[in-house]
Amino acid sequence: MTYLTQRTTQRAADRAEEQRRVAARAEERRAEQIRTVLEFIRCALEAEGVAHARPPQWEVGDDWYVTARPAMDGLRIAEKSIELLCAPGLHSPTTAYARALNQVVWQEREEGSLAERLEPFKAEFLAVARRSLT
Repeated sequence: MTYLTQRTTQRAADRAEEQRRVAARAEERRAEQIRTVLEFIRCALEAEGVAHARPPQWEVGDDWYVTARPAMDGLRIAEKSIELLCAPGLHSPTTAYARALNQVVWQEREEGSLAERLEPFKAEFLAVARRSLT
């Protein structure tokens, strides 16, 4: 009887420990996803700042370009991190927002403000990110 009691107790303890490990892994994964989304947001805001500072005429190697290139490289890395670490439903809005940012940084300015051009993409990304993290 003692053996059976000990075995049952040990199995219950093993199950409880496994449940704790699973919960800890899930929380670590969620924290990693939150950090990844926050890094993408930081890079996106940096890219927006670069777009606002863009001079009418620029050349590779000038001061604006020296700031813009690393900002856009960081945005691309953050975008790929989202694809790697976050929910699949977040990939498309992230890519759309990153492409919109890329366009306002490198392409000729069109009519309308940068905010008007970026807001739909930003709003969609933030809404999907919020849902994916809850």
